[in-house]
Amino acid sequence: MAQDLYGILGVQKGASESDVRAAYRKLAKELHPDKNPGDTKAEERFKQVSSAYEILKDPDKRRRYDRGEIDEQGRDRFAGGFGGFGGNGGFRSRQRTGPGGPQDFGGFEDILNTVFGGGRGGFGFERATADIQLEVTLDFLDAVRGGKQRLALADGQTIDLTIPAGIEDGQTLRLKGRGRQGGDALVTVRVRPHPRFQRNDLDITADFEVPLAAAIAGGRVTATTIHGDVAVKIPPGTSSGRTLRLKGKGILDAKTGRQGDHFAKVAIALPTDPADVAALRAWAESRAAR
Repeated sequence: MAQDLYGILGVQKGASESDVRAAYRKLAKELHPDKNPGDTKAEERFKQVSSAYEILKDPDKRRRYDRGEIDEQGRDRFAGGFGGFGGNGGFRSRQRTGPGGPQDFGGFEDILNTVFGGGRGGFGFERATADIQLEVTLDFLDAVRGGKQRLALADGQTIDLTIPAGIEDGQTLRLKGRGRQGGDALVTVRVRPHPRFQRNDLDITADFEVPLAAAIAGGRVTATTIHGDVAVKIPPGTSSGRTLRLKGKGILDAKTGRQGDHFAKVAIALPTDPADVAALRAWAESRAAR
């Protein structure tokens, strides 16, 4: 049995949105692959935490999950149908509103359409659309960099879906002819948030730790971007909160060729060496005594 999503994040079912978000960020930072290279258990846990947050951060999905309408992967429960009619190509549950309130029409609708010729006459069932709706969830870096993603189609086949660089959460990719009856497959892209990077159009913003010595005297400090590590020149007298712009280190728009920037928000890191800490404390105490 899949673990409860609230248990995965370590929060109660009635937790507020801010509590859910805080729990996710804490776990994502602890489990991120960058901090646990080669640790497959941490990587798997990171994926579980990210998937849980994808559902619980969305008010509509969270309500549907709480009501038991979708499972821990966000899939409709009981969507598999009965017996040999199961799977992605099986029965689909629809809800109509009638005189007696909401009514569920399952996959029998498709069977009756086939037997009785489709149409709206007689039983009043709609013809099943030829297009199918699919969803794929990407890690943040896979979305901004682009690449390939394995995708299972309704007929059980799998394809390597091409992800264009810079795709955003909620965008839809159309796969012509991969639906039912010659229709298309419409793939909605969901992007997991990143514990370090925030996206603003094509720009990236991230906190940037700068050692106190470099902030005071200046120097070069390594910053991590979506394209890898780069050396950044720190001007003398740099304060926390200052933002440094790294031109061209943001997201590339695959359609227009436009490239965003990376904005590094400075956060000064105090020294950890005991001798440096003692000297800094002595200096601070002498200043405070004035």
